[in-house]
Amino acid sequence: MTGSVERANADGDPESVPRERRAVVAKRVDSGTADLAEITQLAAAAGYEVVGELSQTRTEDAAFMFGEGKVAELRDLVRRTDAGAVIVDNDVGPYQTFNIGGELPEGVEVIDRFTLILEIFGQRANTRKAQLQVELAELRYELPRAEAKASLAKRDERPGFMGLGEYDESVERDIKRQISEIRDELESIAAKEEARREQRRDSGFDLVALAGYTNAGKSTLMRRLAAEIDVDENADRHPDLDTTAESQDMLFTTLGTTTRRAEMEKRDVLLTDTVGFIADLPHWLVESFESTLDSVYRADLVLLVVDASEPVETMREKLVTSHDTLYERNEAPVVTVFNKVDRLAPGELADKRGALSGVAPDPVAVSAKTGAGVAELRDRVEAELPDWERERLVLPVSDEAMSLVSWIHDHGHVDEESYASDQVTVDFEAKPSIVARARSKAAGLAPAEST
Repeated sequence: MTGSVERANADGDPESVPRERRAVVAKRVDSGTADLAEITQLAAAAGYEVVGELSQTRTEDAAFMFGEGKVAELRDLVRRTDAGAVIVDNDVGPYQTFNIGGELPEGVEVIDRFTLILEIFGQRANTRKAQLQVELAELRYELPRAEAKASLAKRDERPGFMGLGEYDESVERDIKRQISEIRDELESIAAKEEARREQRRDSGFDLVALAGYTNAGKSTLMRRLAAEIDVDENADRHPDLDTTAESQDMLFTTLGTTTRRAEMEKRDVLLTDTVGFIADLPHWLVESFESTLDSVYRADLVLLVVDASEPVETMREKLVTSHDTLYERNEAPVVTVFNKVDRLAPGELADKRGALSGVAPDPVAVSAKTGAGVAELRDRVEAELPDWERERLVLPVSDEAMSLVSWIHDHGHVDEESYASDQVTVDFEAKPSIVARARSKAAGLAPAEST
């Protein structure tokens, strides 16, 4: 099925949105019907007003991606809607981009799926790390295109719509140099973050990461689980996040990582929300955000959040892709969270549990919006985290011993604390590393002085 659709402007006034922010979205598929819903959401997230859409079902044309007749239809749609951009939900090669642009009115920009994603990332990058990762992704995307652009420039053809200036043989070298410099800086940031993670673990914290597709409700779930802002690497840059992670019905609301203390019955947990996954991301783009994904890969437990209101096949596809993303590097157990169950009809949750049992065994069903199921999720988090050790210490009554007892309260869970005339007994549970440090501290205490 193929065709094109012209949309009325949301305000009914073609002049209410600047031409450069008016876009036609287009997609080609080999078979079936092209779904333009996600690319429309992505365009809106980047600040575009979608004024038309076009799709085609056919094999890829080497020169134009679409058939030549469909490109002519695209040109006519752009003229009728006065669009300043064409957003193609495909991986469009540099020569295809050039050829499509050559058929469009002067000044119309051709943007493929990955360029659009990078534009969104660039708009949301408010920390140094996020900005570096976006720049790295842009350079990796640009590198294989530099040769094609240089070739077009040498032929004195019009490559300007591809976002380039003058190209010569030094461009590729400059891109490689910049990639190397950014990777070095990101490695330095990653080393500091790993040291911070280990310091948090040494302080008795378990690290839990929220993972899953963008718009699955991870930030809203963090709002339910977070007790307070304990650690937030973006606090000075995001005053809007002073009390909770941002939550909007929009793709890529979260780009940088946000870490908060989660409210649990026994254990001290730090919960990290990070950038959402998205379908069909190329390897180079995932690699560029490796530093951010380390928050997931190096957690003690991962909560894989999926939108339970979506169709079963969509959920299955996203779960499989998420597991593939986590599989190679993630060492922590993964708990699947079916979110947005408040949107389900009676009986629908049970049907989806059964249909998805192979990729989501024993999921926790919650509504981050209403709070339903969140108490059960807290219990599951504590049950799935690495086992604590039980310990009993008998300490002499002294100022140093009281200081140690206070430290144990801060870093573990005290089940019982009892006092005799000259000693205090503490029964507690804690991470093995905390138990070992408590033993070491206890061994260094002087015996109580007799009176």
